[in-house]
Amino acid sequence: MVATSEKAHEIADNGAFVRQKNRFTTPFGSSETLRFWNNVFDDDDPGGFLPVETGRYRLIAAKICPWAQRQLIALRLLGLSEGKTPAVGIGIVNPIRTEQGWEFSLDPGGLDPVLGIRYLSEAYIKADPLYAGRATVPAVIDITTGKVVNNDYHRLSNYWETVWKPFHKPDAPDLYPETLRARIDALNKEIFLKLNNGVYRAGFAQTQEAYNEAYNDVFEELDKLEDRLAGKKFLFGEKITDTDIRLYVTLARFDIAYHTAKKCNRNRLIDFPNLWRYAKDLYHIPAFKESTDFEHIKRGYHLGSPERNPYQLLPLGPDLSIWDE
Repeated sequence: MVATSEKAHEIADNGAFVRQKNRFTTPFGSSETLRFWNNVFDDDDPGGFLPVETGRYRLIAAKICPWAQRQLIALRLLGLSEGKTPAVGIGIVNPIRTEQGWEFSLDPGGLDPVLGIRYLSEAYIKADPLYAGRATVPAVIDITTGKVVNNDYHRLSNYWETVWKPFHKPDAPDLYPETLRARIDALNKEIFLKLNNGVYRAGFAQTQEAYNEAYNDVFEELDKLEDRLAGKKFLFGEKITDTDIRLYVTLARFDIAYHTAKKCNRNRLIDFPNLWRYAKDLYHIPAFKESTDFEHIKRGYHLGSPERNPYQLLPLGPDLSIWDE
């Protein structure tokens, strides 16, 4: 049985939340195409490569999940998920995870129309019968085998941005320019540790000390980013990059979920003038707006944990119309 709770293997002895490691991390491309990434792998041999082949893979995402939304945004911006025969297909699971994990109950018959499975965990077990972690999204499934081949949300968007370039649309933005990669990687790491994952470290902490540390990290990083965006359109200037995608997905969830469900309540996003302006600017780009499903986000965070919300009450706020102002 695949574990489906955040508590599975993820609470340290000091009560801190420690997110499980990604199990399927084989990179896309080849040793030649990835040679320029000196800091991608812990060793010189990543253990093989996944072929870059249009129509072969299906990305499974949940619109509640920030790591999954990153992929939806990147694929749309780059043109990889567009058209009648997209380079990468997309499947969407129900935002409320069941005891069996993410479920394809939004599809007719409750089955993914391409993979023919009811639960994402089936593709994980098919790839590794001994897999004992959570079956997480995003997950890339090889349609030819029905197996998960990559769930490495840390690097997945970078693969779409680089080794999948032959399939980009002609006017696709360069989200990971070579001249900025070192700076992008450094800021991505900082934002992930303190903010993207910081809200979960706060929400799932089981001691006051662990919660306090995570809470402080979250708002120290938000304060820092608020200052950085003064007079800037995007984090690295006038052009959107991979880092903007990674920051946006947390900002989009902040007031509707993290402020309450994860106890990150010093300020709301709308209390930060620069971050709020920046988040709304990004929201009005179709790739961001069309992948932002506030109803899925609200239902997933507030109704997905019966132990924290035993009466399954769905908050009425906040007012979401301000995103369209």
